[in-house]
Amino acid sequence: MVVSVGARAGRASAGRRGRRVRPQVWAVDVTVHGSFSVQNMLRIGVIAIFLSGCGSQHLGRPSEPSPPPILSTYAIRRDVLVTPPEWPQALLADLYRPAGEGPFPSVLLIHGGAWKRGDRAQVEGLAERIAARGYLVVNTTYRLVPQYTWPAQLHDVQQALRWMRLSGGAQGVDPARIGVFGYSAGGHLAALLGHAADDASWGDPLTQVKAIVAGGTPADLTMYEGGHLVPAFIGGSRQERLPDFVAASPVTHINAGDPPVFQYHATLDDYVPFEQATRYKARLDATGIPNELFVIRGHGHIS
Repeated sequence: MVVSVGARAGRASAGRRGRRVRPQVWAVDVTVHGSFSVQNMLRIGVIAIFLSGCGSQHLGRPSEPSPPPILSTYAIRRDVLVTPPEWPQALLADLYRPAGEGPFPSVLLIHGGAWKRGDRAQVEGLAERIAARGYLVVNTTYRLVPQYTWPAQLHDVQQALRWMRLSGGAQGVDPARIGVFGYSAGGHLAALLGHAADDASWGDPLTQVKAIVAGGTPADLTMYEGGHLVPAFIGGSRQERLPDFVAASPVTHINAGDPPVFQYHATLDDYVPFEQATRYKARLDATGIPNELFVIRGHGHIS
């Protein structure tokens, strides 16, 4: 276990194994709003790929001014076990705790990687940025394809959230103020986690969150007629496993009373077509869920 102290001006540490890790997504501040304090997490920054110099559009942006951000130093606790002994694979997380007494509004951060690659190092920079704004961050891991397929990944991030709610209080987590944040496969899991919590078949009260931030999100997996990434995640083709494609789609689980959503998406995304974002937003609008969509023009999924 390594504990290090960070400040807003730079990285808290050189990263695991003594190397400095450059995240695959870059963050820029964009003001967004919400009545609940965890939703203020949304104004920390939109994850964008080389956003500077490109046109953008913010759909659903409220008109009221944003309160000033909190700036904080933070400490990092590495390799926190968030699974019980009987879990199929021990899963670790890094915990970023702001300075102060707490409890703190908290964020479960989920990395991307097509459900088959990636780890906490991918989003270290983002975790540091969020913690510097006064939020406690749990940067978690989950089981990967092909060894594990759907729904193992959902179960893993739900377990991380249960750990935050049941055991995280000693670390400063406020169990009543938890949001979830992810990009790409992480965005999919973040959205699915947030919307499925009130579905007794997939979630429970311990997996509820107060806000969802999801970028480059494959919100409707049934749109993928071919390819190999989604079938590998599900464990079969759409023709073979259509009920699972439906169940694993965040749009399937959207209901009135779900948490507010901030999504961001690039218009030239070839991996997750922009139509995924518009379909997701249309369903949220139709259900009356407060939501915003930050449109990143002229960029793709990872460029």
